[in-house]
Amino acid sequence: MWEEISALRFSGGSLAIGKLQGDAAILIDEKTGKILYGKNEHERLYPASTTKIVTALLALEKGDPEDIVEIGDEVRFRTAGESSSGLVEGQRITLRDLVSALMLPSGNDAARTIARYVTTLDTGHVQSTEDSISHFAQLMNERAEEIGAIESHFVNPHGLHDPEHYTTAHDLALIAQVARTNTLFRQIVSETERTINTGHSAQTLVNRNKLLQEGSEYYYQGANGIKTGYTGEAGYCLVASAERGDANLIAVVLHSTSADVWYDAQKMLEYGFDRIKK
Repeated sequence: MWEEISALRFSGGSLAIGKLQGDAAILIDEKTGKILYGKNEHERLYPASTTKIVTALLALEKGDPEDIVEIGDEVRFRTAGESSSGLVEGQRITLRDLVSALMLPSGNDAARTIARYVTTLDTGHVQSTEDSISHFAQLMNERAEEIGAIESHFVNPHGLHDPEHYTTAHDLALIAQVARTNTLFRQIVSETERTINTGHSAQTLVNRNKLLQEGSEYYYQGANGIKTGYTGEAGYCLVASAERGDANLIAVVLHSTSADVWYDAQKMLEYGFDRIKK
């Protein structure tokens, strides 16, 4: 399925796109998996919160979107400065809304709750937060290997930095391609915002993907996903998807800057659509 067009590297492909600031990048045709552009796409780098694509995929594959999930003490395991969706222990929300809390505001609290939920389904009993994260990471690695993303290794469901938590642009594109075969996944990552019922009050979740936000200077017509990411070690990361006519593309950028991560993705997407049109 993965057909690399290596001639692009030597016959003006990268010049047509222009210089990318990201250390690694890839552009693929979502339908065929064909690689349209690559830059260090097999280089091992840190994924930050783009990790949550795997977490969401497992949640939707193993769980029922209508299941009611009770938020437990896993939300207390916060790291200073981490992204949060504002979940509170004792709240009860659907798995569908929990995945929205994971993917739109990039809630690490939602990631830990999903890990515990999926681990409970998989083992038949509730584990501690630490044990559930460890078990869930094993499921992440198994699923990645099934997909063919063999250059990755995950140790947590959210992407906070760990030297042993890494991936490549190639692997993320492959994982994103599989995730986007799930109808509900596509719907969730394309939403600019969603209001959820936590059982106590309504809460509005706003998507951090600026390619989707019409009021943003980085808005890109046709963008429909997928996930942002940032840590100091990972830099600014983005897995982006867009549709134009019958064409669907996925672009991955790793270790870019806060502004250039959006421009890097836009350059690749525009290049890809122009190439397909010709």
